[in-house]
Amino acid sequence: MIKKLAIFGVGLIGGSLAMALKKANYCESIIGCSRNAEALQKAKALGVIDDYTLDPIVAVKGADMVLLAVPMGAMGSVLQSIKGYIEAGAVVTDAGSAKASVVAAAHEAFGEIPPFFVPAHPIAGREKSGVEAAIVDLYVDHKVIVTPLPETDKQAERQVIAMWEAAGAEVESMAVEKHDHVLASTSHLPHVIAYSLVDTLSHSEVSDSIFHYAAGGFRDFTRIASSDPVMWRDICLENRDAILTSIEAFQANLQILHQQITDADSSGIMDTFSHAKAVRDGYMKKQS
Repeated sequence: MIKKLAIFGVGLIGGSLAMALKKANYCESIIGCSRNAEALQKAKALGVIDDYTLDPIVAVKGADMVLLAVPMGAMGSVLQSIKGYIEAGAVVTDAGSAKASVVAAAHEAFGEIPPFFVPAHPIAGREKSGVEAAIVDLYVDHKVIVTPLPETDKQAERQVIAMWEAAGAEVESMAVEKHDHVLASTSHLPHVIAYSLVDTLSHSEVSDSIFHYAAGGFRDFTRIASSDPVMWRDICLENRDAILTSIEAFQANLQILHQQITDADSSGIMDTFSHAKAVRDGYMKKQS
């Protein structure tokens, strides 16, 4: 049970968690904090949070759980702003998509990795953003990855796990480096490809016709290109090396397919497509 939860960044991620914890009666009070007073007022009007402040020090006063759900590029400044004001016994966690950069930001802010800091990442989202997009069941049956460090207090880790489980999530643990490489391939690369595909087609001389005749497959494939550009710009910069590795692997494989089509290599194309279908079908079967 959380007495007071302070959420920095009450958008889709932070707002959905707040709604889920309210529904579960797992939190006595929730305060939101950001630099956007209008967004915070909207969050309170929607009943997502109980109160709000623009002052980080006020936000963490009396809070026993602090969640950073801000864009990756803002993690460091938030940690710097609350350093020295976090309540004794409080836990600080985050919802960032790249963990190594958040860990580095925490180390820079505190001069060490504090035992109360528990890095985490909910593997859930929507292409919509803002508190208006928040939904109470966003985390139900979705994974949340915690990436505890050697310095992380076990009780603090258990508190973060319990919070996400109260929201309906399935929590797993993973090393920071492995997390960043896995997510670069499974989440970050698909977003990069979707953005790049839409951008490429938009520069075509017949782009109007292309988008006019785009069918369901195109909409499904490019849905994530409607995600928040600021958030994904930050992710690309904060997890740059792992994302570049994934892009280079994709480029190499795409070049093989390019050559197969150039050579009219029917069997080669068939092998590539059949292998991809089998892998995806097997994955989907495990998920059902």
